[in-house]
Amino acid sequence: MPRIVVYPPTPGGGRRVRVDREILGIARSTGELVEFLRRAGADPESIDITDPAVVEWRGPGPEVWAE
Repeated sequence: MPRIVVYPPTPGGGRRVRVDREILGIARSTGELVEFLRRAGADPESIDITDPAVVEWRGPGPEVWAE
C-alpha cells in the first residue's frame, strides 16, 4: 500500500496530495483526491480515505478543502 499524505488546505483552496514521494497536485474535493489516487495506480474502491492507517491527513480531515 502506498503512503498517502493530504496536506492542510492552502490559502487559495484545495489540498496538496502526495503518494509516496511524488506530489500529485492540489485536490479541491474528495472526488479529486480519489481521481489522483486512481491515476497513481491505486484502486480507489479499496481505499478508505477516512482510515488514518491508509491516508495521513495533515490538518483537518476529509471534510475540509479550503481555509
